[in-house]
Amino acid sequence: MIISRTPFRISFFGGGTDFPQWYEKNNGHVISTTINKYCYINLRKLPPFFDYKYSFRYKKTETLKNLKKTDHPSIRECLKDFDLNGDGLELVHHADIPDRSGIGSSSAFTVGLLHCLYYLKNQIPSKKELAMKAINIEQKIIKENVGSQDQTAVAFGGLNEIFFSKEKKVEVKSIPISFNSLERFNNSLVLFFTGFSRNSSIINQDFVKKIPVNSYGLNELQAISYEAMKIFKNDKIDINKLGYYLNKSWNIKRKLTKSISNSKIENIYKKGIKHGALGGKILGAGGGGFMLFIIEQNKKEKFIKKFKNLLHVPIKIDTTGSQIVYYSR
Repeated sequence: MIISRTPFRISFFGGGTDFPQWYEKNNGHVISTTINKYCYINLRKLPPFFDYKYSFRYKKTETLKNLKKTDHPSIRECLKDFDLNGDGLELVHHADIPDRSGIGSSSAFTVGLLHCLYYLKNQIPSKKELAMKAINIEQKIIKENVGSQDQTAVAFGGLNEIFFSKEKKVEVKSIPISFNSLERFNNSLVLFFTGFSRNSSIINQDFVKKIPVNSYGLNELQAISYEAMKIFKNDKIDINKLGYYLNKSWNIKRKLTKSISNSKIENIYKKGIKHGALGGKILGAGGGGFMLFIIEQNKKEKFIKKFKNLLHVPIKIDTTGSQIVYYSR
C-alpha cells in the first residue's frame, strides 16, 4: 500500500502567464505557495479475489474490468502511462478541500497519483519529474485547458517564484523569508469558501481563446508579479504593499474574461475591501471556489466575523510538496 499527500496551492501573482499559449512566446512568472490542506491518494495492488480489476473511490465509486471505462480521465491516463504488468489496482482519494474550488485540486490529484505510481514501480521521482509529467498528462494527453503553475507548485511545495519559458519550460526558485515575516504573512491570510464551485477547464477555455487580445493585461500581470517579488526580498514583509499589488492584479485579471468574476464574487470582494482588507482575489480560474484576502493581523478576527454567511478556512504555508507518507510492499 502506498499513500501520497500532496498540498493544495494559492497563487498570488502572475496567474494566466503560466499558460503555454502565452509563455512559449512571452515567458511567464508566478508567485505562489502551497498550504496546509491536502489531497491524499491511497493506492494498492488489488488482491485477485474479485470479479473486477479496478476499484476507484473519489467522489464516485467505480469497480471496473476495463480501465477505459473509468469516468476519471486523470486516473485513466496516469495508469496507462505506467506499465503495471496487468496488475489490478485499488485507489481511494480523500481531500481536505472540495474540488473545483481554485486551489489546484485537479493537479494535486494527478501529481499525488503519479507519485504513488512511481513508487509502485520502485522509482523515486524528482519534484521536477513529477511536475513535468503531470503537465504533459493534463495538457497534452487529457487536453485540459490548464496552465503549468498548479502541477509545479504542488509537486515542489513552499513559497516560490516560478518562471516559465519556451526553452526551459519551468524553473522554480524558493523565496527565502524570515520566521517573523512568515508568521506575519500567515496571520494576514484570510480564505473564504464562496459556497459555489465551477469547472476551471471551461472558464480557461474562454481565457485561452482571448490570450492574443489580452496581451496588454497579461504583460501588466507579469510586470506586477516581478514588482511584488521585491516585497519578499526585504527583511520585514510589507503586508500593505502586498495587498496593494494583489488588489491591482485582481482588477486587471477580472477584465480579461467575463467568466472570471460574477455579481456574487464582486459583492464579496467589495465587502472585504469595505471592512479593511488590503487586497484580495478569487483563486484559480475564477467563477467561484475560494476567495483570498490580505489583512493586517490585528484586524483579522473582527474581519472574519463580518462574513458569517461564508465558511472561513484557516490556512498556513506548507513547505513539503508532494510526499509519500506511507509505503509498504
